Amino acid sequence: MHFGRKEPTKAVQTKEVRPGLDAKSVVREARYTFVRGLGWAGVMSGFINVLQLTVPLFMLQVHDRVINSQSTDTLILLLVIAIAAIILYGILDFLRALVFQEMAKSLLRRLNLPAISAAMRVALEKGSLHGTQVLRDLSDLRNFITGTTISAPLEAIWSPIFLGVMFALHPYYGIAGLVAVLTLIGLSLLGDLLVRQVTKEGTDANLRNIGDIGSTVSNAEAIEAMGMLPALSLRWRQAQLHASELLDVGNMRSKGMYSVTRSARFGMQIIVLAMGAYLVIIGETTPGAMIGGTVIMGRLLLPFDNVTRDWRAWVGAFSSWKRIRSMLEESQSEREIKPTPRSEGPLIVDNLVYAVPGSNVPVLRSINFELFPGEILGVVGPSAAGKSTLSRMLVGAAKPSAGGVYLDGHNAYLWERGSFGDMVGYLPQSVSLLNGTIRDNISRMRDANPRKVIDAARAAGVHEMIGRLPLGYDTPIGAGRHTLSGGQQQRIALARALYGWPRLLVLDEPNANLDAEGEASLIRAVRQASESGAMVVLIAHRQSIMQYAHKLLVMQDGRVKQFGERTDVIQSLNADDDDVKSLPAVKRSQRNGGAA
Repeated sequence: MHFGRKEPTKAVQTKEVRPGLDAKSVVREARYTFVRGLGWAGVMSGFINVLQLTVPLFMLQVHDRVINSQSTDTLILLLVIAIAAIILYGILDFLRALVFQEMAKSLLRRLNLPAISAAMRVALEKGSLHGTQVLRDLSDLRNFITGTTISAPLEAIWSPIFLGVMFALHPYYGIAGLVAVLTLIGLSLLGDLLVRQVTKEGTDANLRNIGDIGSTVSNAEAIEAMGMLPALSLRWRQAQLHASELLDVGNMRSKGMYSVTRSARFGMQIIVLAMGAYLVIIGETTPGAMIGGTVIMGRLLLPFDNVTRDWRAWVGAFSSWKRIRSMLEESQSEREIKPTPRSEGPLIVDNLVYAVPGSNVPVLRSINFELFPGEILGVVGPSAAGKSTLSRMLVGAAKPSAGGVYLDGHNAYLWERGSFGDMVGYLPQSVSLLNGTIRDNISRMRDANPRKVIDAARAAGVHEMIGRLPLGYDTPIGAGRHTLSGGQQQRIALARALYGWPRLLVLDEPNANLDAEGEASLIRAVRQASESGAMVVLIAHRQSIMQYAHKLLVMQDGRVKQFGERTDVIQSLNADDDDVKSLPAVKRSQRNGGAA
């Protein structure tokens, strides 16, 4: 592989930082998309509601005009008008559904990339379960918009049309309709007060329980081996029962209020019918008006009945939107949005400090060092010294609390991720191969030139191993697919790190699962990368690979204990027995005449 080389320079260049995705703009555009779509749907709902008067008015006209006049011409004319109105109603109802569908598509187009980017940032800081919640919220929001629930309030706001017609038939009809509407609205508000808090508590408890189960399932092997399943099952059961009890209470109250609301609606329709009959008896209205008023009354109350039934869906949709908006605003990216051209230069870590968000105790404290093209840096130290955290900072996976990491003068954290990835290869402790083929994983999920994939595999020494797999480079791996050993996964992940001729390689425990053959391939790849001009950072507990390092960085308690040329550091460590005890492999190598 050819990595390219350039003479090192120590000057840290400055660069104007452009903001990343503007969360406020994304939220504002999404809100505008929703409101605009809802406005168009609302206008259509007005015409739809007017057309829904076709049936009751047709019944009224047939009963009062056609039957009394015995005119077939009038009947035919009314029938033609009614059929045309019903056809137009169907067309507008379909168009409204298309508006909702397009609104959902447009909304998700605006939110998908920012939300997924925000989810990735949250997953890095708080864990993957926190990040995946936003994806569920996006799906729930889409299902809500494209479903039938969203249209009920839009039809309810046009209820004055029906009230106006009822007042035109007789003032008593209008007064009865107004009282009925206010009664249903009052019952809906009462139901929300009874249900909202307990349902929220139950939903939150259920989400926490799902998160706990998901985080432990990933450790199923250890749970099974040490007999932890019975105790964990008891905890899960108790948590599930608590969440289920809260949700059941909310569901029972919701269904109870819906039953009360529906009973009230049917009762009010009966009252209106009886009132109409009385008005006919005393001669203040016609039988047709009685029938039409009763039908209109049912249509007037139906949207309010549906709102009461589907109110929880609206609350759930608003909760999903609130979580999406909060995640976008709280995880606002500070990174650049324009790609930076590939460049060459040193890696400079300048007074780097990092503390986990929410903690005041730094994991890394004032880290300073420089690495130049072609150099290999070995990072050693006891467990919990901060080595893996340092590797994450070098590849810009976390934001420094102070100081920074600079690659050729550019801030590693602020660098636009696509162009930064072209410059960097990273092999974390958790190999993290993705669902897809081996070719997909090596090429970093890009539609890549097969030659570049094979070059990376050859550099990692896995080309022959891949050739022995069932489908070679097209072998699918991941959940429910071909299972690779730990060593095979690590070597394929090394090929992924080497793909694209990166200028910086950061390898965290790259030989942890490797046998002698795999480790020999790793050493060859590291030396080849170094000879081609790449900077390599090696973090390992098995110290055999450190004999190829040009420099050593010894960490302890998040600080740099020693840094410099390999031989100078070893000599300094040998003068301090306490330090050497933490690096036995280095001492053994030195005594054997080799390099650490």
